[in-house]
Amino acid sequence: MNQTVEYNAAIKNGIGRMAFVVLSMLAEYLALFLFFRYLGNHTAIAMELTHILAAVLVLYIYGKHMTPSMKIPWIIVIIALPIFGTTLYLLIGLNGSTYKMRRKYKEIDQALLPFLKADRQIYEEAKKRDARLANLLRYIYRNAGYPAYDDTKIDYYDDAKKGIEAQKKELAKAQKFIFMEYHAIEDAQSWHEIEDVLTDRVNHGVEVRVFYDDMGSIGFIDTDFVRKMESRGIKCKVFNAFAPGMNIFLNNRDHRKITVIDGKVGFTGGYNLANEYFHLTEPFGFWKDTGVRLEGSAVNALTVTFLEMWNAVAGEDEEDREFDRYLLPQAEISSGAGQNGFVQPYADSPLDDIAVGEDVYISMAELATDYVWYITPYLIITDEMNHALSLAAKRGVDVRIVTPGIPDKKIIYSVTRSYYNGLVRNGVRIFEYTPGFCHAKMSIADDLAATCGTINMDYRSLYHHFENGCLFADCEAVGEVRADFERVFEESKEVTDHYKSGRGAFLRVGQMLLRLIAPLL
Repeated sequence: MNQTVEYNAAIKNGIGRMAFVVLSMLAEYLALFLFFRYLGNHTAIAMELTHILAAVLVLYIYGKHMTPSMKIPWIIVIIALPIFGTTLYLLIGLNGSTYKMRRKYKEIDQALLPFLKADRQIYEEAKKRDARLANLLRYIYRNAGYPAYDDTKIDYYDDAKKGIEAQKKELAKAQKFIFMEYHAIEDAQSWHEIEDVLTDRVNHGVEVRVFYDDMGSIGFIDTDFVRKMESRGIKCKVFNAFAPGMNIFLNNRDHRKITVIDGKVGFTGGYNLANEYFHLTEPFGFWKDTGVRLEGSAVNALTVTFLEMWNAVAGEDEEDREFDRYLLPQAEISSGAGQNGFVQPYADSPLDDIAVGEDVYISMAELATDYVWYITPYLIITDEMNHALSLAAKRGVDVRIVTPGIPDKKIIYSVTRSYYNGLVRNGVRIFEYTPGFCHAKMSIADDLAATCGTINMDYRSLYHHFENGCLFADCEAVGEVRADFERVFEESKEVTDHYKSGRGAFLRVGQMLLRLIAPLL
């Protein structure tokens, strides 16, 4: 691909900024580490205080409402290496989930979520279809605040390129507003095509907002991107700017991918707005990604998810005061004619101590009686999910997981593979997608329900990131997802038998160490 001088400068700027911040953080860690060590080496009292602080942190972590898989690694590190572990936990382990931040999100959600009205009759209809499905729909509504809908048409795209082409066509039709929220935006060809459409819509009086995560985009764009968007009339905000400083909400990234057009049509899925997702570049072989298009009342859920993040980030513009400008009454939203089934978009937050994304994946395994299949770029799971998948397989359910054949991060890939042996010994089948890298995040169970969204099966997505997904059931799209899975299996290599065999002592030790640090990655 031909790249302009300006493009290369932008990438260099982004990578340089990231390198500066990483070095600054290392300097902060070293300073804090040396401080504790200096105190410990010069006074016995200081050493005792350091150990007392370590003990208090261990008790604090032990008492937290989180999975033991997240607690144990921190506890081991702090007990084994008090100064190192304490320093590390103070720098990144607290996760930036400050009281102020939690309160802000709670206030925003209290204002937004009441706009999403639940129809009790929908859950009764779902119960007639399958009680297990109705229970899952209820769980999402009660714990995430997002109701199920029965008037929304859903289209499934088995390739991100198909999704983005459909998305651009809908963007060009916008009359009132466009909301776009993505973990990563690359200031390159794929984005430029979208940017031209957005600029055209702005010139026709359409309100356009773009929201992206700074860390997700840091190697793709430079700090002038926001000014560039504003110069075109596009409102633009950055989530959690990546800058030096201790414990500044750093671990919590915005991993969501959402587009809303006029409150009537919405898109979500696994793909970001970068060239590799649409096969313009292929650094890791064929890039497998998926998405869905929604049309109907369920789009309001995507609008709420976007407005939550937009209003949580400080900026020069005022927060939204009249949400009903964007959240349309059901009568104003064109429903999917002839569409059967249920659609339930939902969002997950690291600030509410409820792992909705993980619980949905576990629930898919628990409701399955015939099969449950997953595809994920990373497989770094808690003991609870490991047990749920293994138990389903022991019940006789066909449990399959697809992971990449070509990794994008080799260390993470090694951690992913460290989970294979325990799963396959209990009957779970593992496939590696040989054409390249599978970035899709999906599940399907019993031809009844499927999920598609941004949620990887790893600690970062399940516990640290802001995520979103979409559950859909008893509709044609579920059958399309199954057909796509079957094509993926044909293109993949099953490695189940290979990982059933015993592992050498060296490999076992290496994998145990990887598993220990997995929740800290």
